[in-house]
Amino acid sequence: MLSKNLVELRKMKKMSQEELAERIGVSRQTLSKYETGESLPDIEKCKALAEAFGVSIDDLVNYSMDNNMGLVVPPKGKHIFGMVKVGDKGQIVIPSKARKIFDIKPGDHLVLLGDEEAGIAIIKEESVMQMLHKND
Repeated sequence: MLSKNLVELRKMKKMSQEELAERIGVSRQTLSKYETGESLPDIEKCKALAEAFGVSIDDLVNYSMDNNMGLVVPPKGKHIFGMVKVGDKGQIVIPSKARKIFDIKPGDHLVLLGDEEAGIAIIKEESVMQMLHKND
């Protein structure tokens, strides 16, 4: 996964192997070995790579595009939780990982926002209220 993620992220950022290698302090040949899976970066180089791409080390190493609709590693703090199915009455099930990360519990009130061009967003009611009261 790491080698595949490195290649995809580097291409997405339109960086050459040479540019990325210089940025993290290794040779182009060493970076090439990381990308082919011939060798693995140490933790410090993983940290530098994650910072160069703006992703978490965990996602850099473990993220699988195969399990995430073919999408590349999301930026740090952004998540792809997979697909949900809309039920007959419009209900959806929020994946457990999303509920855990965003501390969503049974009985919480959620606000559904929509933008015809950008899509739909779901925000906890308390977060909306905090945003509204920031300007007071």
